Amino acid sequence: MTHVVTEACIRCKYTDCVDVCPVDCFREGPNFLTIDPDECIDCAVCIPECPVSAIFAEEDLPKDQVHMTELNAELAKLPNWKSITKRKDPLPDHEEWKDRTGKLSELAR
Repeated sequence: MTHVVTEACIRCKYTDCVDVCPVDCFREGPNFLTIDPDECIDCAVCIPECPVSAIFAEEDLPKDQVHMTELNAELAKLPNWKSITKRKDPLPDHEEWKDRTGKLSELAR
């Protein structure tokens, strides 16, 4: 099993989670973070750090977010999605997006 970043992260990209990750499994895209399932050790320390509750253990994913497991794995392998290990400021308009749902169409690769 692995942990998965869900659509709640899209257009927010809070990075509190990367500070606590002991294996540096987060990858950063233009407006989303993903977890590399090959690196994640399922420690779960990232889950409570996310201000928008975007991270779940794979077995606890809401049914409408199951598709994010495969998407996290795919994005983590893209060459332009680099490892992120230090916290950064969220995206400038994160406040406008943090409570929205159904943001998959907003994902920038």
